[in-house]
Amino acid sequence: MIASALFGGIAMAQDATTATASFVGADGSENGNATLTEAPGGVLIEVEVSGLPASQWVAFHVHETGSCDHTSGHESAGGHFNPGDKEHGYKSANGPHAGDMPNQYVGADGTMRAQVLNTSVTLDDAENGIQGKALMVHAGADDYESQPSGDAGERLACGVIE
Repeated sequence: MIASALFGGIAMAQDATTATASFVGADGSENGNATLTEAPGGVLIEVEVSGLPASQWVAFHVHETGSCDHTSGHESAGGHFNPGDKEHGYKSANGPHAGDMPNQYVGADGTMRAQVLNTSVTLDDAENGIQGKALMVHAGADDYESQPSGDAGERLACGVIE
């Protein structure tokens, strides 16, 4: 894969410090993408996904399995990525999961555009590495405390981190 940045006029090969994800909607059509970059404090995720419920907050998580089968409602992605065996949510005493991230706002055009820094994960093969896992956008907002997944609703868009 080729990184989009150019250095000295030559395209640089993608390395272990970057990854991408292409999202698939509930109907199986491609509806977005993400670029993930390893940073000193975690992984920066730049994401754009369309075809979502307009003008509302939606949950955004890392899920444990790198599979996005829309025919199963993206259930193939499993639960939230949770290598530390924590409770779900920022409001939980023994939380959050490594895959928990803040809710994101979907604009009036039905597109979620965000930059999220997840400080609990890496892109390497460490226990908290997310290469080969999935990014998920849900239909509703995460309440940051309901177990095991924040009562965020249907899985609307899923992308495997490659």
